[in-house]
Amino acid sequence: MTEAVGTVLGVALSYLAGSIPFGYLVGRLGGIDIRRWGSGNVGATNVARVLGVRRGVLVFALDALKGAGATGLVAGGCARVFGTEAGLLAVLCAAGVILGHTFTCWLKFKGGKGVATALGAWLVLRPVETLIALAVWGIVAAIWRYVSLASIVAAIAFPGVLVAFSSHNLRAALPQLVFAGLFSALVLVKHASNIVRLARGTENKIGGVFAKSVRAPRPGGSSGEEH
Repeated sequence: MTEAVGTVLGVALSYLAGSIPFGYLVGRLGGIDIRRWGSGNVGATNVARVLGVRRGVLVFALDALKGAGATGLVAGGCARVFGTEAGLLAVLCAAGVILGHTFTCWLKFKGGKGVATALGAWLVLRPVETLIALAVWGIVAAIWRYVSLASIVAAIAFPGVLVAFSSHNLRAALPQLVFAGLFSALVLVKHASNIVRLARGTENKIGGVFAKSVRAPRPGGSSGEEH
């Protein structure tokens, strides 16, 4: 019973941590509602586009930290206090924090696309494999200069990297592998509009995103392409 309490509490706290909308809060500190500017997304890229690269980097770092904090600190604390199995709880807390970021309860269950938060969570769960996926992201971004394409490719590649590094004991790694597959599916769903723009050749490239700030608000918009 206490293990179940620890699991529920850990996931709930992780979801609430993920729901902290740092992009929205940084936008408010800058005097705007970020949901009405640029792409309308509360992610780091849109913050960088509208308010500058430094604030975008800040939001990215904060989003990644909440992913790492929930997966490491929240999961670890609940496991110690309630005796919950630490490995599985860490995976569940990682899922909770990503869902909190993607469907934040404070913004009518709308949020970012979870990539930065997932990066922080996976760095705790599987640091080596995550760094490899991050390298894939960097290579794709450097060659094609699309943030969205880099995120999609890295998310698709990540489960394969996990399988390759877990081939000696796939059974033990099964919760992480399932989570990685579901996360990849979530990334694809959340980037559906980006995929359409990539196919049409209308997606923003990295240089175009950061070359200048967007100075006109987006009328009522709340969907976009950032993380």
